[in-house]
Formats: sequence, C-alpha cells, structure tokens
Amino acid sequence: MDAPRRPRTLTMADRDPPAHGDIDMDAVRQYRLARVRRGLAERDIAAAVLMDPLNIRYATDSTNMQVWVMHNPARYAFVPAEGPVVLFDFHNCEFLSDGLGTVDEVRPAISTNYFLAGPRFGERAARWAAELADLVRAHGGGNRRLGLDCASPLCAFALDREGIEVVDAGQVLEHARALKSPGEVACMRASIAAADEGMRRMREALTPGITENALWSLLHQANIEMGGEWIETRLLASGSKTNPWFQECGFRVIRDGDLVSFDTDLIGPFGYCADISRTFLCGDGHASDEQRRLYATAREQIETNLTRLRPGIGLHEFGQVAYDLAPEFRRNRYSVVAHGVGLCDEYPHVPYPEDYGHGGYDGVIVPGMTLCVESYVGAEGGAEGVKLEQQVLMTDSGPELLSHFPFEDKLA
Repeated sequence: MDAPRRPRTLTMADRDPPAHGDIDMDAVRQYRLARVRRGLAERDIAAAVLMDPLNIRYATDSTNMQVWVMHNPARYAFVPAEGPVVLFDFHNCEFLSDGLGTVDEVRPAISTNYFLAGPRFGERAARWAAELADLVRAHGGGNRRLGLDCASPLCAFALDREGIEVVDAGQVLEHARALKSPGEVACMRASIAAADEGMRRMREALTPGITENALWSLLHQANIEMGGEWIETRLLASGSKTNPWFQECGFRVIRDGDLVSFDTDLIGPFGYCADISRTFLCGDGHASDEQRRLYATAREQIETNLTRLRPGIGLHEFGQVAYDLAPEFRRNRYSVVAHGVGLCDEYPHVPYPEDYGHGGYDGVIVPGMTLCVESYVGAEGGAEGVKLEQQVLMTDSGPELLSHFPFEDKLA
C-alpha cells in the first residue's frame, strides 16, 4: 500500500505576488506581530485568541479561505504577549502556514459554530476553552487575562469556567494595525496599482449599453490577475441609482449621459485594501450644469479636507474643521469624513460634527497612518449623486496621495 502523500511545503514564492519581490515580507510580518504583542503587554493582557481572519492575517500572515471563514469560524490563533504563537487551522490545513516565521506551532482547530458542531457545540466549546486555558496557564506568567476579538458567548462562558478572565482584544488589534511600516505601505501601493488598473479598464469600457455588473466585473478581473483577493462590496451605481448612495450594482443598462459612481473597496495583493472612489460620465456628450455642480462640490470637499488634514490633529478637531457641506446635501451625507485603512477599513473613524455625539471618539492622527478622505454629494430627492474618495499616507509634512488615478475631465 502506498504511503499517504504529504502536502508540498509552501514557499514564499507561492505565497507572495511575484511582481512585488522587492517587499521584505518577513520584516512586515515581524513588525505586525510585534505591534500586537506590544499592545497586549501595554494593556496587561496575557494573550489574545484571534478569530477574525483579518486579525489572524495581521498577526501571523497565515490565510485560509478568508471570506468563508468570516462566517464559519473554523480557524483561530493564540498570540501571547510573550511565548509561542499557536495557530489552530481547519481540517488538514496545517501545512498552509509552512515557512511563516510568525507561527511556532499549528494544531487542528475545534470548531464551535452550530454548522460545524451541530448539537455538540457546547461540548466543543468546553474543549476549545480547556485547550486555550492550558496555553494561558503555560505562557501567561500567572496572568489569566485573555483577549477575544470575536467569539460566541458560549466560548466566553466556557473560558470563564476555566478561570480565565475574558477581555476585549478588538482595541488592541485596531490600534496595532493603525500605524503602518514602510513595508506595509509598499504592500498597499501594490493593491492600489491593482485598483488603478481596474479603474482604467472600467473607464475604457464605459459606453452606453454596458450593464453595471459587466462594468464592475472588470475591476474584479484586474484585481485577481494582479494577485489580489476579493472586493468587499458591490458599490457601483449609475444614473438615478447614484442618489441616494449605497445602492449596489445590478443589471441596469448604463445610458448615454449617466453618471457612474463607485467605491473600489478592493482587497488586493498581500491582503491590503485600496479604497478609492470615482465618478465617471458615460458617453461622448457634455455634462449637464447640475452634474458639473455636484462634481465640483465633491472635489472641493475632498481637496479642502486634504489641506486641513495634518499630523497631530485630533479626530474631533478634524471633523469640526472639515468642509462645511451645504444644507441641501447634509441629509444624504456620507457616513464619515475620513477613516483609517489597512487590511480593510480600520481605526480611526472621523464622523461629521452632527454625528459625533453618537458615533465619535477622541484620538490623534499621526504619521504612519493610512487614511481615506470621503465625499458623497447628492441632494435629497436629487436626480444623481457624486462619490469621490482619496487614499493617503500621513507623513511628517502632511498627507501623501497614494492613488493618482485621475478625476473626470468631462465633469470639471
């Protein structure tokens, strides 16, 4: 009888997009893991159990069916402030982390959601908690505070029965992810290059008669071709669907003279997000006066806010000094003035002044953060709307644009 075939050991060449071989991913991985460990130590947390696949990615760079495990929590990582990182992976997937210097040990995961555990989910949660509690006792130095980013209440209750104090790990990861290393910025530039190429193809293909879905598919194709991973939303709308915002693309046929607004929300090479918005005009005709007015307002909002964004400014202060959107556009305003970006939309979050009371918090914008500055301009009851967004790196001297995809000349 033949011996079982062992999976081929993965190499970094398998894992990293070949066009970006100049990025030192080992340095990126060690920087990110160190940020997590430092955050845990500063908050007196012995370790974190990470179940969000983006947090697992940040701390270890280990990936496995990223979108699927977002709704099927079938893998998790034990990351101590000091000690070995233990990754718990899906059935027969231990080999996927071969070669990663951020993972010391791989074990089979104990899945606790009902789909995978069925009526035995309580039993599995107890086993899950017991194994993790043993790791805390072995590597926590007597500290029994364990951070969770997202886990079922049943898992938290089971840890409590093991004598483990459960605390929130979300804040640790959000603040860790907020400051990017030069290598991370290089990874983000690779994702933005994929987004820029996708937008170029979309602009070239935009002619009357194409459907929204067909146009949107070109962004996906460019992203996958260039080593990207997925796109988080379907936020492309045309004509009357552009107002109000947040209508996703469908089979609507785009007509001559329609505005086409979109938000890339693209997870590209190395898992970094390119979050850029543009608005195009379909056809060879001239924009209407109203279309140009909407577009000019959105550009003015973006450009004004970029001039007011500086290192050291507080989140609340930035929201207060940001562009004052005219009353006719406030009802349909975008959800934020600006937000952080990394592996996805991340800390911080800067709401409009009128939204600060129920959604804002304090903090400071500092060099090393990557941010998206947002605008949506569409009057309540108006025919169309314009979505624009720029992604920037905060430097010691101010924001540096990361995407240079042009604005629409026909709408200027």
